[in-house]
Amino acid sequence: MIIAVDFDGTIVEHRYPEIGKEIPFAIETLKMLQREGHRLILWSVREDKLLEEAVEFCRQRGLEFYAVNTNYPEEKSGHEHFSRKLKADVFIDDRNLGGLFDWGSIYRIIHNRIKLADLVEEALNEKLGEVEERRIEKKKKKQGLLGKLFG
Repeated sequence: MIIAVDFDGTIVEHRYPEIGKEIPFAIETLKMLQREGHRLILWSVREDKLLEEAVEFCRQRGLEFYAVNTNYPEEKSGHEHFSRKLKADVFIDDRNLGGLFDWGSIYRIIHNRIKLADLVEEALNEKLGEVEERRIEKKKKKQGLLGKLFG
């Protein structure tokens, strides 16, 4: 699987243009995904020196990317048919709809190939079930009180 990963706010706390503190388990999780055969692309708004700093930050922690802001390492930004849109299977970004999951959840979602729509549906069904149970309990209590008053 090709996974595009944002840097600021995703791998490190958002302190752009500075580099923030590493978000717990981000780099370790990404390295685990690499060991499982996934290709990681660093996908960032950073450019030039700021981008080099981000790449070096990760490299110093043992994380090397397959490509940086490109689909593959050999792609050149001046290429005639260059597209800024990455061809990735998954995008990990703090600006995802719903925000950034913790890195343990991100790993489980990718490793087990779980669809977020399924997780959301499961959580909603669970929540709706709890609401329905409370409604039934209230109804029973109300009927019990009415039975005592008028029974």
